[in-house]
Amino acid sequence: MLSLVIPIFNEECLIEELVNRSVAALERFTSDYEIILVDDGSTDSSLAILLDFQKANPKLKILSLSRTLRHQAAFTAGLDHATGDIIAMMDGDLQDPPELFEAMYKKITEEGFDVVSGKRNRRIGKGSRMFYTFLFHLLFKKLAGIKNMENTGNFSMMKRNAMDALLKMNEKVRYLPGLRSFIGFRQGFIEYVREDRKIGDTKMNLNKLFLLGADAIFSFSKFPIRMCMVLGIMGTIIFMIAGIYVIIARILGLAVLGWSSTMLSIYFLGSIQLIFMGIIGEYVFRIYKESQNRPIYFVGKFYKAENEDKEAK
Repeated sequence: MLSLVIPIFNEECLIEELVNRSVAALERFTSDYEIILVDDGSTDSSLAILLDFQKANPKLKILSLSRTLRHQAAFTAGLDHATGDIIAMMDGDLQDPPELFEAMYKKITEEGFDVVSGKRNRRIGKGSRMFYTFLFHLLFKKLAGIKNMENTGNFSMMKRNAMDALLKMNEKVRYLPGLRSFIGFRQGFIEYVREDRKIGDTKMNLNKLFLLGADAIFSFSKFPIRMCMVLGIMGTIIFMIAGIYVIIARILGLAVLGWSSTMLSIYFLGSIQLIFMGIIGEYVFRIYKESQNRPIYFVGKFYKAENEDKEAK
């Protein structure tokens, strides 16, 4: 069986097309499937619309979270409840075409891949957002040291063995595309053009994209803390040279630079220290989040065709 996990947050204007296209795409190559739609605490009528669609199609399962818990937590909740031998993931904004699932399915069942990710060879959208996304993927590829990660997101399909490996990683601050690459197995890619959102407003604004990027880089890269050490060594060398210059200047009776140079030095050192504290603070915060060991999500209700309830995890 194939399970498709889709998180939903305030998508009332898009749900009809999303459900219809997803069902049609899956039924082109399999009749044994389930679609788990995770309502991430929507404040509009998204949940009610989903329940109406479920009445017509019992293969839709709706997982309602107790509150909004962010994108990666919603995906995790859906993946935990997926029962298929093959599991697919897709955002709920239809920027990733569900019609490509057939090609992903063939790469898994016919070519023997364990993980197949959608790789965006081109994007259609707003210039500033595209630039920031491109910059993040470029930095993440260079800093994280994980190969073949550039221009991939949540859009993917995995065998159960790969999914079980991914779900064994229980960190609270999660970046699923990175975890999916980290687990290894035989990984393949399907290239496609990522469309701009046609209906509704994007839920991933620049602030959320920045937070997601920070989660990814701090979770998979030691570069920030190494940068602190390198800058500290550079600063020490610079000021050792400056100290030697001051001593020689005093011996030779040369004029020593005045208060402006002193103040600039203080500001420089203070700025470096604040940067260091901020970077170290990010790591300490993540250690604190892990030590709390709180659940990644809480389920309000799990709606199956027979309206079974599932207790909060």
